[in-house]
Amino acid sequence: MADPRTYRPAPGSIPTEPGVYRFRDEHGRVIYVGKAKNLRSRLGSYFADLTLLHPRTRQMVTSAAGVQWTVVSTEVEALQLEYTWIKKYDPRFNVRYRDDKTYPLLAVTVGEEIPRAFVYRGPRRPGTRYFGPYSHAWAIRDTLDTLQRVFPVRSCSAGVYKRQAQLGRPCLLGYIDKCAAPCIGRVTPDEHRVIVDELIDFLAGRTDPMMRRIEKQMLEASADLDFERAARLRDDLEAMRRAMEKQAVVLGDGTDADVVGVEADELQVSVQVFHVRGGRIRGQRGWVVEHAHGVDDEGHFDAQKAIPGVVSDYLAQFYGGEADLAGAAETADIAAAVPREVLVPALPEDSDELTDWLSGLRGSKVSLRIPQRGDKRALAETVHRNAVEALTQHKLRRSGDLTARSAALQEIQENLDLETAPLRIECVDISHIQGTDVMASLVVFEDGIPRKSDYRLYRIRDAAGDGHSDDVASIAEVTRRRFRRHHEDPALTPDETDGPVDDESDADQASTPRRRFAYPPQLFVVDGGRPQVEAASEVLAELGVTDVPVIGIAKRLEEIWIPGEEFPVIFPRHGEGLFLLQRLRDEAHRFAIRAHRGARSKRMTTSVLDDVPGLGPTRRAALSEAFPTVSALRAATVDELCAVPGIGPGVAASIRSVLGGGTPDAPGPDVTDSTGQDEGGPDDAR
Repeated sequence: MADPRTYRPAPGSIPTEPGVYRFRDEHGRVIYVGKAKNLRSRLGSYFADLTLLHPRTRQMVTSAAGVQWTVVSTEVEALQLEYTWIKKYDPRFNVRYRDDKTYPLLAVTVGEEIPRAFVYRGPRRPGTRYFGPYSHAWAIRDTLDTLQRVFPVRSCSAGVYKRQAQLGRPCLLGYIDKCAAPCIGRVTPDEHRVIVDELIDFLAGRTDPMMRRIEKQMLEASADLDFERAARLRDDLEAMRRAMEKQAVVLGDGTDADVVGVEADELQVSVQVFHVRGGRIRGQRGWVVEHAHGVDDEGHFDAQKAIPGVVSDYLAQFYGGEADLAGAAETADIAAAVPREVLVPALPEDSDELTDWLSGLRGSKVSLRIPQRGDKRALAETVHRNAVEALTQHKLRRSGDLTARSAALQEIQENLDLETAPLRIECVDISHIQGTDVMASLVVFEDGIPRKSDYRLYRIRDAAGDGHSDDVASIAEVTRRRFRRHHEDPALTPDETDGPVDDESDADQASTPRRRFAYPPQLFVVDGGRPQVEAASEVLAELGVTDVPVIGIAKRLEEIWIPGEEFPVIFPRHGEGLFLLQRLRDEAHRFAIRAHRGARSKRMTTSVLDDVPGLGPTRRAALSEAFPTVSALRAATVDELCAVPGIGPGVAASIRSVLGGGTPDAPGPDVTDSTGQDEGGPDDAR
């Protein structure tokens, strides 16, 4: 534990202007970013008596080894720079409002010639309008199913659309009038675009004019004695009302607002937000995170004093991220991300700067205020009750889990004679078939919980040097690539990628710094016995890494091997420690198997096309993308093959001729794990 006095800036050297500061650890990694109206006053508070600091703040200053600051001209500029640096450095001690799940959205691909409406999870993409988030995917499907009676937009995938166009007949939705069937020309692209625009207007909250228009048409049809059309319009109107009833009216004046509720204790805070658009609740989100607010000068915690700081952190991170997503999708409707009004339980100290910043993001005035009376006050109380309930449920849910995880980590520490409990554990596994398509996985558990953002995949290239790969050499290669810059430059590791696959050739050619891997593990686990453990240990010794203990877990008897020991360590069979190591090993095994199967399918699909005349690399790549497996390629008809760009009838006939002699579902060799045992599904019992 570092003493903050060893890196405290000299008295009078800190400016009194507004700015942004960064705390760094001994490895040069940024561990905390903050802003201040007065840098000298704010930074001075971090070097007070440690006993008076918030526990999280105390842990941060004792983990740091230095502090730097940047002076800016305005407080709004400081707010923007703080958000930019938090996004860039991902500091471990900054509160991060990230959803513990991916909320589903209703996406409409307005950029396509024939737009499509569907349920979507993932990053925002250009040319697509998004509505939500919804709490459950079934809620979107139910709403879309109801609205397709009125707005029969296309909802099928590109493959289904092409197939039905080739067959010349619509799918089931087309037959039951829940799709306008543009695939067979029942409506023109322009007519389908009009239907899509009406659906978007309805989802955006512009419902009253549309319902009045349909009601007027219904009355006119009835007056003209066109009772069949009047009945159809009546049913459409009822379907629209049913869809609207699922979104309760909470603000009668049609307000667009986000209502925020906060409940905090000394260590954690629960934040809930209701997204209200057109007076109706369109979505709800929630977070339970750690915080470092609410401690007074005497070291006492006050929950009410913590709320303004929590609100400031939340507004900056959440709306900055939402604006980035809207910008990435190239949508002009950023008002859906930053509403006209934000209702909060308490105004932060920098409320004026936050208001100006939010107004700049939206492009028009944003009101940040505390609701005082009426419907908005009642809704704010409801949101706060949700925050209280979420924090209570979080504590109840984690209490049992936390006890079990603490017992598991303590048991591992005692059985392996470690100095501290291994809060961060990394595990490596190898997957291949007879030395081909060798993939290695590295999974990470922190505090006994998977940290999937730090998972990595490594493609092993001829680790044995003889055209084949063996597990011991592969373990050695992965260990070397993971730790070779452990002491050289821990802040920048070109081996790492922003995605899940670590490809050394791509990394060596990288011209820009990549995000660092994370923090060194306190325990490194390899899937295997004594040979694998010794290989990893030799690599660490070669690299001079002496502060990372290594063990191996063998499957057959669940033995724990330690380098240099003749006999394994036997953990209690029903103990929490062995159970945690088994979960870690099984997760690494699952991740490696999935990567290997993907690489194998891609190689096999490409290889069977090598004997087809007239196919170059570009056409083979297009076929592999359209038909990712050999079975799918063999089952494809000539018409389906011709639908692939660059494939004509002659080439399609050649493909069918070459592949016709095979059996579409002929089984391949079994996938083996690092011990050579047959691999079942990812959930097989060990």
